[in-house]
Amino acid sequence: MKIICIGRNYVEHAKELNNPLPEVPIFFLKPETALLQKKQPFFYPEFSEDIHYETEIVLKIKKVGKHIQEKFAHTYYDEIGLGIDLTARDLQSNCKKKGLPWEIAKGFDGSAPLGKFINKSEFENINDLRFSLKVNGEIRQDGNTKDMIFSFDKIIAYVSQFLTLKIGDLIFTGTPEGVGPIKIGDHFEAFIEDKRMLEIDIK
Repeated sequence: MKIICIGRNYVEHAKELNNPLPEVPIFFLKPETALLQKKQPFFYPEFSEDIHYETEIVLKIKKVGKHIQEKFAHTYYDEIGLGIDLTARDLQSNCKKKGLPWEIAKGFDGSAPLGKFINKSEFENINDLRFSLKVNGEIRQDGNTKDMIFSFDKIIAYVSQFLTLKIGDLIFTGTPEGVGPIKIGDHFEAFIEDKRMLEIDIK
C-alpha cells in the first residue's frame, strides 16, 4: 500500500509558503508506517520543534491501474476521506537549504492521520466540495475542491504514468491555505461539508 501526496495543489497555499505554482502535479510518498488510524492520538516526536498540519481530501484506489486516461480516472475510486499531512517544517527547511531530499520531514511515523471513508455518491459534486479543520473548536482551514489546481482525475491520470496504482493505495490531494503549527494538548476535528471525518488529540 502506497501513500501518495500531492503538493502545492491550491493556489493560496502555494502563495502562503512562497512556492511557485506547478505546471504538473507534484507528488511525494509516505510509507505505510506514516498512517495514524482514527481515534489514535499523535505523540509529538522529539526530533522536531515545528510540526505543521495540512488537511487534505484523500482518495482510496479500488483497482489496479497504470497509464490511466483522465476520462476513466473516476472509475478507480469510490471512496473519499480526510487525512492530515503532518510536516516537520524545521527538518524540511534544513533539507531544502542543503538541496537534500526531505522524506524525513514528511514520512515519519504517524505523519498521516487518516479518518473514515464514505462513498463519493453521497455528495452532489465532489469537484465542489467544502472541507475544513477545527483546532480546539476554532476553524483553521476552510477549503473547497473547486479551488484545486489539478482535479482528482488529473492527479490519478498523471501519477499513474509513473506509478502503478494498486487496490488500497491512498492519494492525499493537497491542502488549502491556513496551515500552521500543532502543539501538545491540541484537539483536531476535520469535516467534509457537515460530516465529521477525523478527530485527533496531540499528546
